[in-house]
Amino acid sequence: MAQVNAIIETLKRRLKAHGLRYADIAGPLGLSEASIKRLFRTQAFDLPQLQIICRCMGMEISDLIQAMQHAHPGVSQLSLEQEQQIAKDTATLLITVCVLNRWSLEDIRQFYQFSEQDIIRKLALLDRLNIIECLPGNRIKLKVAANFHWRPDGPIAQFFRRTIERELFNADFSATGNHLAILNGMLSEESGQLLQRKLAQLARDFNQLNDADAKLPLDQRQGTTLVLAMRDWQYQAFKPYVRK
Repeated sequence: MAQVNAIIETLKRRLKAHGLRYADIAGPLGLSEASIKRLFRTQAFDLPQLQIICRCMGMEISDLIQAMQHAHPGVSQLSLEQEQQIAKDTATLLITVCVLNRWSLEDIRQFYQFSEQDIIRKLALLDRLNIIECLPGNRIKLKVAANFHWRPDGPIAQFFRRTIERELFNADFSATGNHLAILNGMLSEESGQLLQRKLAQLARDFNQLNDADAKLPLDQRQGTTLVLAMRDWQYQAFKPYVRK
């Protein structure tokens, strides 16, 4: 219901921004102005009606949803105390990562050795932390922003850094689906800043692809980790040769 309210409020704002009144959309909908007012009051629009109103503004329904998301971006970062609640045990962190990757309760139950009651308890915690909203029928609605990220030096980022150091690079990167590039060079400050912007864009592209694929069944997706790193660094092994 909260999402319906947000969509209707966004629709009202967009109509006002386009200088359109209820009377202006009554004709295209084939309804009286009084009927339009009643639709907004009861929030009883059907999909074709919503599509017609969006077209009156030169928009698609997807544009309206995007405008709603910009107006209600959701949680972009948790507090240190909230992250500590998630990081206190591996099971909670695992279920959190699954939820952020759009797994359903049933996906988690089938893939991991958790009972339904265990998963529901973890989901209740995430609901209290405002990461998700638990809906009827054990459905899960994500409430995080598109740019949601863990605290840079928080307990969860530290966990993943330890995991990366120990596990991620212990792999055959010549295998299909894997890729590793290690580049060394000397860049100016301007070139370094340009490269950082490109890395940031690549991270956004990754998130957009992840969001687009979220609607696919779980068996058509595979866990993928992308690590982007850039720093001023000299290999320890070379330091003894540096002229004092």
